[in-house]
Amino acid sequence: MPSSTLSPQQTRPPRSSGLSLSAVATGFLVALVGYASSVAVVIQGLAGVGADTAQIASGLAALGVSMGLAAILLASWQRKPISIAWTTPGMALLAATGPVAGGFPAAVGAFLTVAVLVMVTGLWTPLGRWIAAIPKPLANAMLAGILLKLCLAPFAAMAQAPGLGLLVLVTWAVVGRFARLYAVPAAVAVALAAMALNPPDTGGAFSGFALPSLSLVTPVFTWEALVGVALPLFVVTMASQNIPGLTVLATFGYTPRVPPVFLVTGALSALTAPFGAPTINLAAITAALCAGPDADPQPERRWQAAVVGGIGYILLAGLAAVTATLVLRSPPILIEAVAGLALIGAFGGALLGAVQVEEERVPALMTLLVTASGLSFWGVGSAFWGLLFGGAMHALHHWRPAGSKAV
Repeated sequence: MPSSTLSPQQTRPPRSSGLSLSAVATGFLVALVGYASSVAVVIQGLAGVGADTAQIASGLAALGVSMGLAAILLASWQRKPISIAWTTPGMALLAATGPVAGGFPAAVGAFLTVAVLVMVTGLWTPLGRWIAAIPKPLANAMLAGILLKLCLAPFAAMAQAPGLGLLVLVTWAVVGRFARLYAVPAAVAVALAAMALNPPDTGGAFSGFALPSLSLVTPVFTWEALVGVALPLFVVTMASQNIPGLTVLATFGYTPRVPPVFLVTGALSALTAPFGAPTINLAAITAALCAGPDADPQPERRWQAAVVGGIGYILLAGLAAVTATLVLRSPPILIEAVAGLALIGAFGGALLGAVQVEEERVPALMTLLVTASGLSFWGVGSAFWGLLFGGAMHALHHWRPAGSKAV
């Protein structure tokens, strides 16, 4: 007599291998949120190391294309939701570092160096192990120190531009109360509208849409930029983007082959660096959108969301010129405020990761404070010195004379 209870195989909905409409919608959402939530940070970072408006527009356009191509290639090749993004913490590092010896060409040389190091990581596993061996509290503390100044900017903006600063902050808070994912994009939209409607007297009215053009910058290699920009940028990119990105994918059951990921993102970063584009990397936050069940109930179809997200980034690259113009014509403190709001979540996570282990708390705080101080020697920025001082404190706390026992 047949059973009246259906087996799990009978109750499971039929699987489909075609185009997933939910993955398409999620992919475009990922592109819009990823772009709108941190484009101000990217612009501020590029401007901080000496890029002019044309070079920033070129870098943004090249970034959009490289992120899109990498996501399309890796996700469709490995059939996994591999999302690609720019390094938002790395851009905050550039903003905090400021001008470097050799100007923007030296910064481009640093971008190219980081791209090569990422490729080497894909080919030579010991380098990746060395980066992973950096104590996580120290890496988080360095990141928190980098982000601290920017995260204070929203409140400084209310003092310098009370109306606009308060409007952006209230928008972020109210929208975040009901839809946290849209809080920063809503604040960005309000800020951009204010910039377009209230141009500075020196700039005249906003002239409208214009396609970006690529500006070729010949890389210059200086030891100040290599040590003060390239090395910290590489560490931040690996520790706060690539490693967390792989972890996020693993939590949803995806384990992509790592060497191709680093080789593709590094190679595309190297090709676009001469056009002012910093390094691209695995997405950490938006990766959860593509890899989660909202993208598609069937895990084997979620890779389509990452592909569509890549297409969205390529389309958004066409907005690079208008975005750069609007942002750079606004009061600098307002841009810092928007960037700071976008980074508050990252700052909180980094701070928690830095201090939650009690025995690592003092070295981590040393790293955070030195990094946040802006300390600079011989043209080398504070992020490097923060990691160096914190590492020395970590070694001191863990050093034991031969034959002695820990108490």
